[in-house]
Amino acid sequence: MEYCKNCNNGISGNYCSNCGQPVKLKRIDAHYILHEITHVLHFDRGIFYTIKQLLVKPGQSIRTFISEDRSRLVKPVLFIVISSLIYSVINHFFDIDEGYIKFTDTPDGNGSSEKTAVSMIFGWIQNHYGYANIIIGIFIALWLQLFFRKYKYNFYELLILLCFVIGVTMLLLSVFTLFQGVTKVPVLQASAVLVVIYTSWAIGQFFDKNRFLNYIKSLASYALGMMTFTFSALILGLVYDYLKHKI
Repeated sequence: MEYCKNCNNGISGNYCSNCGQPVKLKRIDAHYILHEITHVLHFDRGIFYTIKQLLVKPGQSIRTFISEDRSRLVKPVLFIVISSLIYSVINHFFDIDEGYIKFTDTPDGNGSSEKTAVSMIFGWIQNHYGYANIIIGIFIALWLQLFFRKYKYNFYELLILLCFVIGVTMLLLSVFTLFQGVTKVPVLQASAVLVVIYTSWAIGQFFDKNRFLNYIKSLASYALGMMTFTFSALILGLVYDYLKHKI
């Protein structure tokens, strides 16, 4: 008798009756790669369907994902990473150095710029939007938990909400960046306004689309989350630089 390599259960057929693992995995080939890409991008339950739902009815779609059906939308962490990657690729391709979080060192007296911990932290943020956006989501989620505590959503559910919402904002920024890169028409400032509007609308709709105050609290949570994230990154860099020079 063969034993499952995944759970060590005895196998008498082609699949493990305990965990479903096949006895023999097919070799990875072109068909496998194509299938994996199609699996992520297909319309019924893939990224295009997810984008459509999050643009049309974000609140309802995310509530359904959290409490009823988690098979219709792309997994939230995967979605925000893919969206951020798309933005980063487009931004670097057109060399449009206008990231939504930006920091540059101040030149010293000799005309050169010292590489500080602050600049390295913000440089990492600009080069790793996928991970940085998840961290930003943590800060915004904390404010949402404060402002919307009566709705009884826990911190992790709010983080899932923000993975979807921030993922869409990255795609919106990608479209505007692509348009500016091709046409040379400066539209990124307009895209920043659209991002704020969409974020406030999507989060407010998630809690209760009929309460106007929810949209105001959503806007406040987003703004405070971005501010506290930026401030925390700045303080972390300054403290590190201070300790480095003192030691």
